[in-house]
Amino acid sequence: MSNELNNILSLVTNGTYEGIAVGSDRYPGTTFIDHMLRYEADPDCKMLVLLGEVGGIEEYRVIQAVKSGKITKPIVAWAIGTCVKMFTTEDQFGHAGSMANSDLETAAAKNAAMKAAGFIVSSTFEELPAVLTQTCNKLVKNGIVKVVAEREPPELGLIRKPAAFISIISDERGQELMYAGLRISDVFKENIGIGGVVSRLWFKRRLPAYATKFIEMVLMLTADHGSAVSGAMNSIVATRAGKDLISSLCSGLLTIGSRFGGALDEAAAIGIGHKIKSVNNADLRVELIKEFVIKNFPNHTLLDYALAVEKVTTAKKDTLILNVDGCIAVCFVDLLHDSGAFSRDEADEYIKIGTLNGLFVCGRSIGFIGHHLDQKRLRAPLYRHPADDIFINMQDMSQPRVLAKPA
Repeated sequence: MSNELNNILSLVTNGTYEGIAVGSDRYPGTTFIDHMLRYEADPDCKMLVLLGEVGGIEEYRVIQAVKSGKITKPIVAWAIGTCVKMFTTEDQFGHAGSMANSDLETAAAKNAAMKAAGFIVSSTFEELPAVLTQTCNKLVKNGIVKVVAEREPPELGLIRKPAAFISIISDERGQELMYAGLRISDVFKENIGIGGVVSRLWFKRRLPAYATKFIEMVLMLTADHGSAVSGAMNSIVATRAGKDLISSLCSGLLTIGSRFGGALDEAAAIGIGHKIKSVNNADLRVELIKEFVIKNFPNHTLLDYALAVEKVTTAKKDTLILNVDGCIAVCFVDLLHDSGAFSRDEADEYIKIGTLNGLFVCGRSIGFIGHHLDQKRLRAPLYRHPADDIFINMQDMSQPRVLAKPA
């Protein structure tokens, strides 16, 4: 009935402002009167349309509101089910089995009561479109309704089609850009910082201040690690080959994986070991992270476990320390599990889909871009690796090996 009514309104009036379908459930969430009073208070709504049905007494609450002056806007109405008088037996109507338990609940009684109260009620349902047209034209003539030009429908006559993409993190269609429901002006008013923006765009929620500060800390600590690591080297080589910034950045990012930066993505595995740093030559980045987490996080169970493991591994070899990738990973897992912003399932899913590696990618992109700009400023020439640094072993293949045939 709701679809049919909206179709009629689109054909014979200037269209539907808002439509609500209220089912005949035993315990409805809202009723006719709730929405009618809301529309009465809405200055953009000029005419009310009520399509009731046999059974129940909700239409009478609207009638009482009209009689008491709470509703003054014109109401075009009709109660479905007048055909019940044609049946000799008691019948049910509607998906929820609406039925008239008294004369008051019959469609005929409701239509008569609404008409007596001043509703605009047609004689039959078939006449409803004409009544709607007359009422709307009267409002247009009196200047209450202003008719606007119709919009051309989309190509191929498609009024509605499935969306090709779904996005729930940002929206720029309105007056202001929105980050997961937060206006861009409020992003700066509330000074949520880069960590706050990441939390909204990645997690669709606002994390505690210590959590956003930790995110910013990670981005700063992972921004660069010198020019010798594979990602930086790739970016430098691509730049010196004359490539643009985006190409050089992508060249470096493509090296991130299980050997370079991958310790973050494999968050459940503790990153142990370092080529340069040791117990006696500590990595200050790890020390900064540990100090911040122990001081600010409500719980740091996984970090405590990692440090306990480190005591065992460094007893065997002093370079088997908790490295920066592993430290960031375990601390971020502690954040997801214990910040109170995520359920355990949500936290595990974010770990599984690569969120931790995303932190490394964001941070290290800063350094890769820096290396590109540095090489451009230096006007570095095309790079060619020195031949004496490459061990070339060309085996003699003049006599191909032939497998002996079995006897």
